[in-house]
Amino acid sequence: MISIVSRPPPGYTSQAPVASALRIPPGRRERPRRITGLLPRRVTRPPIPTVEGISMSTSDRPATAAGTFTIGGDLPVRRLGYGTMQLPGPGVWGESRDPEEAVRVLRRAVELGVNFIDTADAYGPFVADHLLKKALHPYPSDLVIATKAGFARTGPGQWVPIGRPEYLRQQVELSLRHLGLERIDLLQLHRIDPSVPLADQVGELAALQQEGKIRHIGLSEVGIAEVEEASRTATIVSVQNLYNLSRRDAEPVLEHASARDMAFIPWFPLATGELARAGGPLASVAEEHGATPAQLALAWLLKRSPVILPIPGTSSVAHLEDNVAAALVDLDDAEYAVLLRSVA
Repeated sequence: MISIVSRPPPGYTSQAPVASALRIPPGRRERPRRITGLLPRRVTRPPIPTVEGISMSTSDRPATAAGTFTIGGDLPVRRLGYGTMQLPGPGVWGESRDPEEAVRVLRRAVELGVNFIDTADAYGPFVADHLLKKALHPYPSDLVIATKAGFARTGPGQWVPIGRPEYLRQQVELSLRHLGLERIDLLQLHRIDPSVPLADQVGELAALQQEGKIRHIGLSEVGIAEVEEASRTATIVSVQNLYNLSRRDAEPVLEHASARDMAFIPWFPLATGELARAGGPLASVAEEHGATPAQLALAWLLKRSPVILPIPGTSSVAHLEDNVAAALVDLDDAEYAVLLRSVA
């Protein structure tokens, strides 16, 4: 049976149940969660603290229930993160449609215990980075910001890989400035430029690493052969590929990453909302167990491998709370298999 993690996270002191962080979707009546062997508990939406105050008790930080993963051997992060791609305007282009809500989303993410945020110079361009700095700078000491470079924006929905070393250096310098950082914890090559030798692209990132401007290097949307080739030039600590419950083409890369304790960051973890929509492939299972489809899809990823770091993005505080509560959903092996079959 699908259950909510009943054990308190480390440091728990409040009498409020951890399960209270699970949000009831709009339009659905609150009802008891079916948990075999336990008295049913009612699931309620937690109170929303003010965005100005980021100091929260552990019971109000559901992301902590996802556990941690250490990137590159020295960067511990909670496994359920947040991605900023949905903060800019339509087509990931231009200013946010609601900048104030975007700031609230970022602050609320930290309040909920998220300490791994993924962004990119191309999101806007730089719109997401400006919002990050406005919302959270000076940053919490444990916050890890991962960004990307090498995928230029020329208009709404338009993406062009540019891997020339001088361009990558320029974008890293701009990211440092826009984010207000002295060093980028994780810089990912957003796309490999087929017109430039991969060794030159990764080599420039390695040079920036030697200069102290980058801490760790990752790749995005690559195969095993490309990971191995890049690894001959620099230490690669992460891979960010398209992967979710219904799209598992990157399974071999995930296995490669798992065997090497390399972070695997699935982008579009909710298949751009397809898995979370009403009437979608997970709707009936979610309704039966009192969770939302988005929570089940994210819980499946968290169970799939300990190196997976989902980064669901949203421009809504309500959706953010719903997503982060997925860390409290505990799937057993049978439920994991049922979810796989539901999208087959």
